[in-house]
Amino acid sequence: MDSLLPVTTDPWPAPYAAAPVRATVALPGSKSLTNRELVLAALADGPSVVRAALRSRDTELMAAALTSLGSPVDTSGADWTVTPGPFRGGVAVDCGLAGTVMRFVPPVAALSDGEVAFDGDPHARTRPMGEVLAGLRSLGVGVSAGDTLPFTVRGTGSVRGGRVTIDASASSQFVSALLLAGASYDEGVDVLHDGKPVPSLPHIEMTVACLRGHGVEVDDAEPDRWRVLPGTVRARDTTVEPDLSNAAPFLMLGMLSGGAVTVPGWPGATTQPGDVLRDLLARMGAEVVLDDDGLTVGGTGTISGVDVDLHDVGELAPAVAALCALADSPSVLRGIAHIRGHETDRLAALATELNALGGDVTETEDGLAIRPAPLHGGRFATYADHRMAHAGVVLGAAVDGVLVEDVATTSKTFPGFAEVWAGLFG
Repeated sequence: MDSLLPVTTDPWPAPYAAAPVRATVALPGSKSLTNRELVLAALADGPSVVRAALRSRDTELMAAALTSLGSPVDTSGADWTVTPGPFRGGVAVDCGLAGTVMRFVPPVAALSDGEVAFDGDPHARTRPMGEVLAGLRSLGVGVSAGDTLPFTVRGTGSVRGGRVTIDASASSQFVSALLLAGASYDEGVDVLHDGKPVPSLPHIEMTVACLRGHGVEVDDAEPDRWRVLPGTVRARDTTVEPDLSNAAPFLMLGMLSGGAVTVPGWPGATTQPGDVLRDLLARMGAEVVLDDDGLTVGGTGTISGVDVDLHDVGELAPAVAALCALADSPSVLRGIAHIRGHETDRLAALATELNALGGDVTETEDGLAIRPAPLHGGRFATYADHRMAHAGVVLGAAVDGVLVEDVATTSKTFPGFAEVWAGLFG
């Protein structure tokens, strides 16, 4: 089978690693950081430049949304310039399937001078939104009825702000959404979480770090409470770090092929959850080295199962599940019930697709139990979910004959992913 067919081929024959892969892979910028910095730049007191911004569907949707609201984002070059302006109503925002757009932009739209309509892809209408909208309503913002897309935010030019209690157990983005706009509200915002533990806490820490980088005062000393004081969001130029979560399949390729893959520019300190890959892959048997060249992960001939809580790094679960399916001992992935509400129900999707290729995977209340089993080729559906595509290509590198449906969905966070991936196999 020709594993190097163009990505327009669907399903796409995932390349099989018949020999050790040794390569260096430069990753595009972080989607999470790019979209947070774009929002804060649109709220700032002057123009800002977001250097090395990720160019992908999600970030271009964010740029288009902020531009339509009155803060033009110039995306013509590698570095994007944002020029803040008065937020206006009478516009429509396309969220696509981007959680950051559907959740981060409505609190900004509340500062506009009229109605802003939000909608997105069909599956986006099933993603949880209610806590953000309920939070805005409790802060005095007019929002149309309902708790999913489509909805309309009725801006009046200002937001009172104040204290709001939400249940963010379905997504940390509910908290980040209110924090990002909070300094521009008259009384700031005081967000309390009431519910099961918040998933992906590192993403809230990322939001807080971005706010502080723009001179915003944030009090996060008390667990499950974040207070953003009202004040000026200072303009600043910033450089976006590489997307560490996007490194998962590449680093896993170095491990499972018996070769070594280096990701240059890996930060020594970061708020990105993907940094957990260093410890996680080492626990599963990889040789892991972080030095001036970047992060290098190599194979040792062993892939060991792992019992791990991925509550804070649920975005890694699909790729990790694929690697666990290739391990020589059982694995249990815990703490990830919330990823049922991501681009697709990732737990159900992973169990279905891994089992279809011969896997032995069982859904649990909050994760997956994965046992060693002989795998074979076949179709691997991705459900328009870029992280599911990562799982598919990881499997394909170790199992000949895996056909990944809609591999182009990886453009959500890594345009050209499939071409880069295929190029590693010679």
